[in-house]
Amino acid sequence: MSLSQGFSQVPRVLGAAGAALLLFCAAPSAGATTEPFETVTIDPTGHVAPDGTLTLSGTYRCLGGNGPVFVSSSLHQGDSGVREGVGGTSAVCDGADHTWTNTDKADPGRFLPGRARVGATVMELSGGGLPLPRFHAVRQQDITLVAG
Repeated sequence: MSLSQGFSQVPRVLGAAGAALLLFCAAPSAGATTEPFETVTIDPTGHVAPDGTLTLSGTYRCLGGNGPVFVSSSLHQGDSGVREGVGGTSAVCDGADHTWTNTDKADPGRFLPGRARVGATVMELSGGGLPLPRFHAVRQQDITLVAG
């Protein structure tokens, strides 16, 4: 085979190698998971007490927190576009699943039993000097607030 004939095979060989690489990368390896490793969930039920105390909960999992990490949550109900922050919990980013529970007090009657929208965020404050937010996981979900 001449040198020019050898070079004419290069595109074909590169194409085959590229296709094999794509198949290898696209196929999950044994024991691999397709779910994101950093997650936050929201329990489908939250609680509102007669005095306005709100309790929201769920789970989270994150990695690599170098600065302080928190699970924050917010609540929205009705036609008002206003979201109200509901507490904050310190988080541990060790790759394990953890539970979070945030409690805060709103004006009595501001939130009522029924449908509501919750947002939850796992956020790290990182960087030197002025801390900047680094988001590990974010979720929004409809829940049901129950009395209690």
